[in-house]
Amino acid sequence: MSTSLSPKRELWLLVTLAGIQFTHIVDFMVMMPLGPQFTQLFNISDASFGLLVSAYTFAAGASGLLASLYVDRFGRKNLLLVLYLLFALATLACGLAPNYDSLMLARIAAGTFGGVMSALSQTIIADVIPFERRGRAMGIVMSSFSLASVAGVPLSLFLAAHFGWHAPFFAIAGVSAVLALGAWVTLPPLTGHLQQKRRSPLGGIVQVLRDNNHLKAFLFSALLMFSGFTVIPYITIFITVNGGFTVQQVPYLYLCGGAATLVTARYIGRLSDSVGKVRVFSYMAMAAAVPMLVLSQSAGFGVWGILLVTTALFIGMNGRMVPGMALVASAANPQLRGTFMALNSSVQSAAMGAAAFVGGLIISRDAQGLVQNYGGNALLGVLATALSLMLVRKLHLHGAPTINPR
Repeated sequence: MSTSLSPKRELWLLVTLAGIQFTHIVDFMVMMPLGPQFTQLFNISDASFGLLVSAYTFAAGASGLLASLYVDRFGRKNLLLVLYLLFALATLACGLAPNYDSLMLARIAAGTFGGVMSALSQTIIADVIPFERRGRAMGIVMSSFSLASVAGVPLSLFLAAHFGWHAPFFAIAGVSAVLALGAWVTLPPLTGHLQQKRRSPLGGIVQVLRDNNHLKAFLFSALLMFSGFTVIPYITIFITVNGGFTVQQVPYLYLCGGAATLVTARYIGRLSDSVGKVRVFSYMAMAAAVPMLVLSQSAGFGVWGILLVTTALFIGMNGRMVPGMALVASAANPQLRGTFMALNSSVQSAAMGAAAFVGGLIISRDAQGLVQNYGGNALLGVLATALSLMLVRKLHLHGAPTINPR
């Protein structure tokens, strides 16, 4: 089912997918540093803000479940373009939202289209790129996270500071429209999977769920997301309330973390292919757990100390996702990959939403308004990380060598 592309065409494909992921990630990430503004502007609690973040991911989870019914019945390119344009319109609606309720509805719409779009991008990579180069490919596409952190989020916060919180969403919608045109020109048709015998939509889901390896991969994927999102949505609130950061200094967190991961993501991708994806994942997951714990106790570190910790956290989190997502895509039966990845998107989104929601329930404020119990969020994230390390070696990887250099 793999599509053979020339090296130049393959690179264009990966760059296009990275661009699409960039806008999707900025749209999701920009909500978190805007948390202090939203809690004041709409007069909402931290838990209500956590629900605003969770609504996006829960919607993505529900749409992933629905997408599993149809994702393998359309050409990858056409489906990706339709979802991307709908995502751009939903992001535009976020910028036009006049109040909390309307913003909530717009975020649900953005999550509905954005979550499936991300899963479809990963499916395309697994369809086109062979196992032995998949780590490098994931590294290129996941550099979009780094670029989003080093450029997208700081620029969005600059726009928010000078033109209001609506401006970043207008900018993301505009960039998405331009990238959609570029994707229409550069992406190949990607219809090879349509040549296979079609199953009924429910039949495909049943086949995916009957495979024990798929179920292990879903649990592994859920743990990946849960471990990070107990902590990540509340970083900005914690460092501004407890750590002494000003709103104007928050972009430095994303600038430093993004710059570091921009350098490390592609290196980690190549290392995953040469050393072994499971081995590199294990090292990076353990590397992420340490700053996760330290961050929750960093209130007295000062701005530069906190930046050092958050940068290490960004490197570890992004570093484990590069081999981690290559492993998840490789665990899928190639004949069922589209349905599997759509369901996986649903699983990941549900895990992120649950983590953000639970995290919002764990933290609290004292009489002075300081954030309390953030260490509990970190401990929960470390526990999920430990479980993922126990599970990763139990995955069967399709397309891997018989003797797998893990």
